[in-house]
Amino acid sequence: MNPLLLAATPLLVQGTAGATQPPQVQTFDPVARAAVMAQQLPRQWSGTYEGFAGGGPYPVQLRLKSVTALGQMVDVRGEMSIGPTTLPVQGNVNANSDQLILLLLGEVPAAGLENGGRFVGLQGFSLSGWQAPRQTNPGGTLVMNPVVSGAKGVPVRGLW
Repeated sequence: MNPLLLAATPLLVQGTAGATQPPQVQTFDPVARAAVMAQQLPRQWSGTYEGFAGGGPYPVQLRLKSVTALGQMVDVRGEMSIGPTTLPVQGNVNANSDQLILLLLGEVPAAGLENGGRFVGLQGFSLSGWQAPRQTNPGGTLVMNPVVSGAKGVPVRGLW
């Protein structure tokens, strides 16, 4: 037999043919995590918004007035101050992926924030981008941190 053909022929190891891996057990419960997030999510956030087209940075304050677990989603409602303008906001956080969608119910023309746009984040409230309703608006970046009150310290987020 040709040595090249022998090297290209896979050898079967006894005991591996037909063997299957045991199913993996998923211990993560996004519904339970959403309930915990609804209780522990900081209600006040502070940060800055800066548009990609220039202008800013604008100081931002977010106050969550209502935080409710709905299945694996956390419904949030409150108000956001961007510079001198305060507007209502509503949105949700996915407890499974930490994805945030936050609608600004109004507009802040000086910052380039228009009706129909939204903040989308892949790390919860910490870092998100503005998705404008029009392609001519390049959007921007919102960087937020929880406001620490009293001597409680910085909230610790567990790894899920």
